[in-house]
Amino acid sequence: MDKVFDECSFRYLRLGRSCVTTADCRPRQRIAAWRVKRLVCIGGAHVDRRGRVFSRFIPGASNPGAMREDAGGGGFNALRTAAAFGVEPLLVSVRGGDSAGEFVASAVADAGIAEATTVFLDRRTASYTAILDEHGDTVAALADMAIYDDCFARALRRKAAHEAVLAADAVLIDANMPAPAIAVALAVARVPVHAIAVSPAKVVRFAPFLQRLATLFMNRREMAALTGLPVNAGAPELTAALRSIGLQRGVVTDGPKTLIAFDRGVDLFLEPPRMDRVADVTGAGDALAGAAVAALMRGEPFAEALRQGVAASHLKLSSEHAAERFPEEAHRAALAGIPAPVPLARTEPS
Repeated sequence: MDKVFDECSFRYLRLGRSCVTTADCRPRQRIAAWRVKRLVCIGGAHVDRRGRVFSRFIPGASNPGAMREDAGGGGFNALRTAAAFGVEPLLVSVRGGDSAGEFVASAVADAGIAEATTVFLDRRTASYTAILDEHGDTVAALADMAIYDDCFARALRRKAAHEAVLAADAVLIDANMPAPAIAVALAVARVPVHAIAVSPAKVVRFAPFLQRLATLFMNRREMAALTGLPVNAGAPELTAALRSIGLQRGVVTDGPKTLIAFDRGVDLFLEPPRMDRVADVTGAGDALAGAAVAALMRGEPFAEALRQGVAASHLKLSSEHAAERFPEEAHRAALAGIPAPVPLARTEPS
């Protein structure tokens, strides 16, 4: 039997071969008449390593560069961004009982995020290692995430995770979870569930559940994996294909190019302003999702939520960190440069 530590109440529990870190999932009492809405994220929170070469990347050769290490993961990155926009964040994830897990736990605590996370003491914490070229674009990556596939569904059946989801005003999930865990999360949730595609290999895990999702955030490669369309499919074809497989609302990014989105019969496009310098692309899509979901939770229209998301994404692209909390003035300045989305019915992007 392994010793289990409850970080919130400082009690010791004993539970088989795993450790559960619980957070107080009851809505907090507030003096104000209004209540901050709670966003529960169920997804990846792991070690994020990124090596960037100093000059032109040469495949198959040793490339001089520098490696940095942060706590990242699609869900965790998005949740940190959402927390900066006024929602109450809570993370549900899994990690190992190793030093990497302690590193991630410290980052979660430093971000001021509560947890209902399960720690499997005999497992290795997940990690993501990316190699970036001189422009900050990913040229290769390796995801060591067996703990997600093996343990996530089991963790979601625990009382702490179950109560966390039931206490949410909205839920954000990512495709780091295997399909059985996604099914458990959707079965428990009683509120809108938004989703992050994560990668072309993982987005297909959402295929059986698309009708249940409030929004799916993806890039064009992930769209292609989900629909079978070519990556460069036209916007009307793209949105029609996503609707035909059951998706109600979606956001499709294309790096610095046109963002395509749709919602309840309206197709939109947004042309992001050009950036002079990109420090690191890692986490940009997560930042967009986190800020957009926070805006939707505040009651903003979908088009405005897209603007908020793109502004947060641009701030992230200017930083070398997987996620960073920027001053409110910085976001206001970034938002001022983001145009309003335009209906595709009026103008088709070139």
